[in-house]
Amino acid sequence: MEYDDSEAARALAERTREFVDEEVVPVEREVLGDGPVSDAQLASLRESAREYDVFCPQIAEEWGGMGMDFRDVLPMFEQAGRSLLGAAACRVDAPDEGNMHTLEMLGTADQKERWLRPLVAGEISSGFSMTEPMQGGGSDPKMIESTAEKDGDEWVIDGHKWWTTGGTEADVLIVMARTDTDAHPYEGTSLFLVPADTPGVEIVRDIPHVGGKVTGVGHAEIKYDGVRVPEENLLGDLNRGFAHAQQRLGPARLTHCMRFAGMAERALSVAKAYTSERQSFGGPIADKQAVRHRIADCETDLHAVRTMVRDAADRIDAGEEARVQVSMSKTFAANAVQDIVDECLQLCGGNGIGKDLPIADFYEAVRQFRIIDGADEVHRRVIARDAFDDVDESELASVTRYGE
Repeated sequence: MEYDDSEAARALAERTREFVDEEVVPVEREVLGDGPVSDAQLASLRESAREYDVFCPQIAEEWGGMGMDFRDVLPMFEQAGRSLLGAAACRVDAPDEGNMHTLEMLGTADQKERWLRPLVAGEISSGFSMTEPMQGGGSDPKMIESTAEKDGDEWVIDGHKWWTTGGTEADVLIVMARTDTDAHPYEGTSLFLVPADTPGVEIVRDIPHVGGKVTGVGHAEIKYDGVRVPEENLLGDLNRGFAHAQQRLGPARLTHCMRFAGMAERALSVAKAYTSERQSFGGPIADKQAVRHRIADCETDLHAVRTMVRDAADRIDAGEEARVQVSMSKTFAANAVQDIVDECLQLCGGNGIGKDLPIADFYEAVRQFRIIDGADEVHRRVIARDAFDDVDESELASVTRYGE
């Protein structure tokens, strides 16, 4: 398929595909069914990514990236996502990719020097600490209860968070907390940079979950008990935490979609190769109409994912918030990729559930995408609200007449 990507975008994507095939996949095969990848292996892959000129393309050159436009980087995320190690190797992995974007967008010069530069270099890691247990701080973030109170020239943070991706390994955490408890959370919440070794930060546990065995990135439960940070650790504007989070989450959801699209593409590639070789009932099973139709449906859904994400990205590049288009892209991509990976696993039979192929690890990893970065139900609520806000008054009148 041809997409409306620039020449620079296509060249970057092609270099990334070559890098993943030649450098990442051989390492992936070493850790399939075992893992996670070692720090030394990941560091070596990142050095190779620099040599292929595919390392951290989304961040400005002054901070160690390649300084490319978001829309031009997007196709590259798909190619990196063809291996569970690809995004980490290219330094476009969650949550660091979104956190680097947030720091670049909102950080002061000192904050960028202290945290963004080493993040880009891969010298430190980060976590985004927003979701809270029981109060619905993920699906309904208005219920956030963590607080940050000013005490002289410091902020004192108290709260209980969980599902902080990468939180166990993080050197710095971006923490969302209420700074004006009398205001609506959308207007009284702020973001803070909290070094993980600050007194009062307790990493309770890494929550056991489906997937994550190849990369080793977990989701932490964290308690903040009287955590003190200097006032200069406020990230962005006071009481604008939710607005800043939306600035982060919109593009981050699209990059997630493209990484998972890469997973779907690789699963399809494996399934097509396997069914072309597998002999059964008088010939390759790829010659059977049922198999070919199933692959055709998967290819159609993957094309739809790529097109929807590019449309949303174009809107963001044009200055739109594009919340509805992002929600549509995220919901459709999460379900489509899950179905594609499941179908490919089925087509590969016993080899599909074995760890000699990457599909089993993909299968474990893909299910979380319908939950992380907003559950399906939350995004459908956004889409439905917009749909019903546009009810045609003349149609309402017609319905009323028909009902009489």
